[in-house]
Amino acid sequence: MKPINVGLLGIGTVGSGAWDVLQRNASEIERRAGRGIRIARVADKDLPRVRKIVGTKAKITSDAYEVVRARDIDIVIELIGGTAIARDLVLEAIGNGKHVVTANKALLATHGNEIFKAAQKKGVMVAF
Repeated sequence: MKPINVGLLGIGTVGSGAWDVLQRNASEIERRAGRGIRIARVADKDLPRVRKIVGTKAKITSDAYEVVRARDIDIVIELIGGTAIARDLVLEAIGNGKHVVTANKALLATHGNEIFKAAQKKGVMVAF
């Protein structure tokens, strides 16, 4: 079965931890979920640092919109922080029919109603 393709926005401290956990536990996740979960694309401003972390295991870009617009991405994990650009990226991901996972408390506190309403209308999930 085709793996679930994930786009990771931000690979700082939290993002690199998410990368490590998903890589280290890939076989157990696949066993439990019945399907693999693969980070296929990573967006971050510091491309040399990203390449050191992910190697050639994922496509990298400095343009987060490229990830939320990519047809091959099923789930977007937003870990860039802040509220302005994060809101725009999350809403665009939702508009493109992608599920979203975020650790951004400020985003949900400020724009949560708008984000959850958009997700419900589009039929996707927002997890945090």
